[in-house]
Amino acid sequence: MKLTTALSLLAFGVSLLLLLPSCETPTTEEVVEEVTPTYELQIDSLLQAMTLEEKTALIHASSSFTSGGIERLGIPELTMSDGPHGVRHEHGRDWEKDENVADSSTYLPVGVTLAATWNRDLGYQFGEVLGQEANYRGKDIILGPGFNLIRSPLNGRNFEYLSEDPYLNAEMAVGYIKGVQDQGIAACAKHYIANTLEFEREKVNVEMSERVLRELYLPPFKASVQEGKVKTIMAAYNKFRDTYCAHSAYLLDTILRKEYGFEGLVVSDWMAVKDTKKAATVGLDIEMGTDLTMFGLEGGLDYDKFYLADTLITLVKAGEIDESYIDAKVRNILRLMFEIHKFDTRPAGSYNTAKHQSLARKVADEGIVLLKNEGVLPLAQDGMNKLAVVGANATRKHAGGGGSSQVKAYYETTPLEGLSNMLSEGVAIEYAPGYVVDRETKSDPTMIAEAVDLVANADAAVYFGGWIHGFSDAWDDNAYDAESVDKSDMYLPFGQDELIKALLAANPNTIIVLFGGGPTDMRAWQADAKGIIQAWYPGMEGGNALAAILFGEVNPSGKLPMSFPVKLEDSPAHALSELPTPDNMLIDHKEGVFVGYRYFDTYEVAPAFAFGHGLSYTTFEYSDLAVAKTKEGITVSLSLKNTGEQDGAEVVQVYVKDEEAALRRPEKELKEFQRVALKAGESAEVTFDLPTTALQYYDEQKGGWVLEPGAFTIMVGSSAADIRVQKSVDW
Repeated sequence: MKLTTALSLLAFGVSLLLLLPSCETPTTEEVVEEVTPTYELQIDSLLQAMTLEEKTALIHASSSFTSGGIERLGIPELTMSDGPHGVRHEHGRDWEKDENVADSSTYLPVGVTLAATWNRDLGYQFGEVLGQEANYRGKDIILGPGFNLIRSPLNGRNFEYLSEDPYLNAEMAVGYIKGVQDQGIAACAKHYIANTLEFEREKVNVEMSERVLRELYLPPFKASVQEGKVKTIMAAYNKFRDTYCAHSAYLLDTILRKEYGFEGLVVSDWMAVKDTKKAATVGLDIEMGTDLTMFGLEGGLDYDKFYLADTLITLVKAGEIDESYIDAKVRNILRLMFEIHKFDTRPAGSYNTAKHQSLARKVADEGIVLLKNEGVLPLAQDGMNKLAVVGANATRKHAGGGGSSQVKAYYETTPLEGLSNMLSEGVAIEYAPGYVVDRETKSDPTMIAEAVDLVANADAAVYFGGWIHGFSDAWDDNAYDAESVDKSDMYLPFGQDELIKALLAANPNTIIVLFGGGPTDMRAWQADAKGIIQAWYPGMEGGNALAAILFGEVNPSGKLPMSFPVKLEDSPAHALSELPTPDNMLIDHKEGVFVGYRYFDTYEVAPAFAFGHGLSYTTFEYSDLAVAKTKEGITVSLSLKNTGEQDGAEVVQVYVKDEEAALRRPEKELKEFQRVALKAGESAEVTFDLPTTALQYYDEQKGGWVLEPGAFTIMVGSSAADIRVQKSVDW
């Protein structure tokens, strides 16, 4: 009998029983409680029908991106896709990519680009695209969003993540999750928790105070569970307070399931489980992974040798582990299968549609950040005969790099192609790479001379450089923004500083466009550059988006979701703490709650570019700030006017400062934001409602959140360093 038929009969039987007469007529509430959801009864039936071996087959990997199924009972495998900004290419039954298959995807801009839009609606639409394409490809779980807090500029996976701020992280993640899951696909919030470096990520031990955990690292996960209703969460590689995250009863049971009420599925990161008993007896549901060298095995994969496989069966039969732990895991897996319609019909989905490609373009348009502009942008085609383009990133494609987030793109428009698409035939584009993508090559005098000659004799010049993904995977020799590797410093590779200085000397109006997942040490040339753009990795339409911004067809509106320090030593993780070394695997968060702008503001260290910074081709005026106390919190309103001559969008940012507290608090903390689009000369009233939680801090001595009476200053501005209006309110 097919599972769907059996389950339908079971549900029908349950409904008949509920209709039988009884001595007392049940209330509506009792009936709802009895029959909702009906699949819980179906899960009971399936559990009773399973052998121990079948149950165990469900809770570990069966291939590189599937967990096990039970053919006898019609229970399928769960299929996962490891692309947080695009449905990843097919892997078949092992880690090797399948050949000759039509599995190219919409290549969306990376996570940090999405965060730089500060646009909640785009977060939802971003997830919507992923969910639709996952349906088309037959995937069940998108392994994203990733929102590890951006703590160090050196983290190789910062490009995948969102922000240094917990509130911005949470707001963008919730939209993404809802967009994915409204398509019938499960999202997966990762990596739980504090996986902020790639260096020895399976060995490092993270120590932080409870206050730091509660104020900075947990809020996005709490919001993902309670607001986003995320269906799956991935346990991180690292240890947390001497216990691997995948083994942590405190993280998985006490906080996630009991405090936050999470009823979904917890999956391990790949090979993150290290012990059968410890993983079996906490709220971890599925052990994933492929590399079995850790078991000393050679000559192929044997998923029955995973920790939650044969060894677990042996321990249960020996009475060392109660089978109820396995039942709980299987119940979570089956519940997810019912919720994402594994046993009936999901939408067909859609793939590489014009709408999806348009969304990729919109995220790039709104996420690219104009860092500096001293009257050189936008460029104008009128009177332009020759445009000089320099830099290897003008022609480089990035979709295939980055490690686990790599995407087989349906297409990817490079900056040079985007400029060629935009400019009229009367404008000649001349290109020189300027440098070689090779760690061993610092600079090439011949290539620099060629590039200098090009920009010196052009009407306008644009340089496309910065960081790169690896060529094909995280272990490529030239990988900088990639899984499994961290940067050694913030200096541009391949001798780019020397090249940029030479270009600016030859043509002071050369525009500098930087790719990458985070900040760069720009001290060698920043003061001389008149125009600087942060492009991130802007996806399949990135080249067209950059061309449109450079020539003013799109008014830039992206804002930095992280602070850009002047130098590495100014970053709080490096100024106040230490990175792990081969001799010391400890990551001790000595900076406390002073991460990102919280540090720069409080310790009075000037960043190169502040959190929330981003310029426009128009100007905005803030006025008429009103702050009112309510029973629920504080209402903030103000007038915003576009005082320039171009239509544009501004991200209005609301920060809160506690004027006097029992504990040391940051100078300011982001508590709300709104993206507002205005036509030239247009005004709008912008209103925010801050809940009382926006005023609280976590007190470890009291074991909870505290709202102290006293004065709070409400600051509203264009960045953490550009506060336009402010007012105090007594609580």
